[in-house]
Amino acid sequence: MASILAYVDAVPGRLYPLVPTLLELQNRGHRVALRCGLDDVERMRAAGLAAEPLAPPIERFAPDDWRARTPITALIKGLGRFGERAQYQIPDLQRAIEAEHPDILFIDEGAWGAAAAAEASGLPWAYSIVSPVPLRSRDAPPFGLGFAPRHDLIGRLRDATVARAGLFALERLIGRSMNPLRRELGLGPVRSIGDVYLAADAVLAYTAEPFEYPRTDWPAKVHLVGPGLWEPQAPRPAWLDTIDRPLVLMTCSTLFQNDRPLAELACEAFAGEPFEVVVTTADVDAAGLTPPPNVRIERFVPHGPVLERASCVVCHAGMGITQKALAHGVPIVAVPFGRDQPEVARRVEVAGAGVRLPKGRLTPARLRCAVRRAMELRAGATRIQAAFAVAGVPRSAADAIEGLLPAITITSVVLPA
Repeated sequence: MASILAYVDAVPGRLYPLVPTLLELQNRGHRVALRCGLDDVERMRAAGLAAEPLAPPIERFAPDDWRARTPITALIKGLGRFGERAQYQIPDLQRAIEAEHPDILFIDEGAWGAAAAAEASGLPWAYSIVSPVPLRSRDAPPFGLGFAPRHDLIGRLRDATVARAGLFALERLIGRSMNPLRRELGLGPVRSIGDVYLAADAVLAYTAEPFEYPRTDWPAKVHLVGPGLWEPQAPRPAWLDTIDRPLVLMTCSTLFQNDRPLAELACEAFAGEPFEVVVTTADVDAAGLTPPPNVRIERFVPHGPVLERASCVVCHAGMGITQKALAHGVPIVAVPFGRDQPEVARRVEVAGAGVRLPKGRLTPARLRCAVRRAMELRAGATRIQAAFAVAGVPRSAADAIEGLLPAITITSVVLPA
């Protein structure tokens, strides 16, 4: 059996989808060690994983990309924070390797420095992607702005222009952040998104077609394993059993994004509507929100039991809550605020599994209309639910990581003199 070291940035949305994979590997007899954000260490230990915190400079994550004025500048600002943290991740992973003596490394896509250190270590390693896959493809638009796929001449011209401008800017930012550190490790420079992601021996994308855009040019090392659906254990809310009308779940981001306007608008838009609404505010300050009788405000609720009853989810188009809802066959109203959310929201729309509503167009009337339209798209959400089930996480993810085991056997053979 192998020893596996997982290294995940201090963001619950990056960690929680991986937990079923780590537990599956552990159940198969492998020894799993985890490095994660300080706030999640005890939670992971309670789940049965041997977790230790990241180094102090990176043990917590406080984003400021929500201050940006445009989606592309928000994305660049957010990626810049990954670059700032990379220098601390390299020695942190190196110390973890010395402590754990792993056979395989499993690195979160947000941990750029750890990825470089993994590449330099010579150990077999896998990359996890819990966002829309940003790799270039002839079958998908360039990542970043949330364009819909187009396969005509206009689409090809648009994609080429965006790839030269927007995507090139992202790749240049990654190179500026990473290449000085890579030189110190004796590694070559990265010049493209593919250089970053495909340096790993295996890439585990926690999604599945057709929610992720179908592609004929997937690299062989990329495995679409379906979404990880773990959430911390919590008691089922007693009030859930008192609801006898259609239920709408509206969520704010668990990683602060200043999306309070979504909660405010829900209180106004859904007053008197023929359904019940549960609003989870997470890191948003709920003070001053005045919900009508059919709207309930909670900071956190376990999403699983609520999604079993939900008729629609209104959210910021975070990949975690979006795929969790679709895995329950619940259609989405996706209101992207930034980060990778324009890409997620567009995938919801293209898949016919919900409605994309840009935040600049948010009004009470439009939100009510979007919810009604989304509720009519249950069939599209159910189609994605079936595709996610076929993808097979955590089994398929654990299989992909175990696929790196032959490399251990080969490198450990002692040849006769």
